[in-house]
Amino acid sequence: MLPRCMLSILIIALVLSAVESRRGRARSRTKSKVQIGLPITGKYRDPESDQYYNNNDGAKIVLASHFDLEYVLGHKIAFLCIAKGSPRPHITWFKDGVEIFAHHYLHIHEWPIGEDRVKSKIEIDPATQMDAGVYECTADNMYSIDRRSFKTDFSIAFD
Repeated sequence: MLPRCMLSILIIALVLSAVESRRGRARSRTKSKVQIGLPITGKYRDPESDQYYNNNDGAKIVLASHFDLEYVLGHKIAFLCIAKGSPRPHITWFKDGVEIFAHHYLHIHEWPIGEDRVKSKIEIDPATQMDAGVYECTADNMYSIDRRSFKTDFSIAFD
């Protein structure tokens, strides 16, 4: 039988080793360099998938607003999205995963450019706290879908 002080030291050592082993496992998970998505070669195994996802006529966003925007309450927020494809893509706007539509304080403008491009702009004026969130521009046609996200948060201007 072990004396109490030795038993206490043994228990503490076991607890510390369990904590260290957990930390070690957690660290190894976060350092993982596993790439998910497009194969490293840029080609898909199935030729039909490769043709679908790499179709030259598919919708592609060629210009979009900056990802992270901090806006001032009471001022205007504007996001821009330009896409190309054949047939000309359709642009849809989302906020926090829900499709948004024009209303009194939110306006969506869209202009066709040539035969294969479209430009869309969303303006919110005046911006409120409720306008903070993640906005998304989605361009799609019969061949593919492309999307860009814009994160917004507000700041308060003091005069």
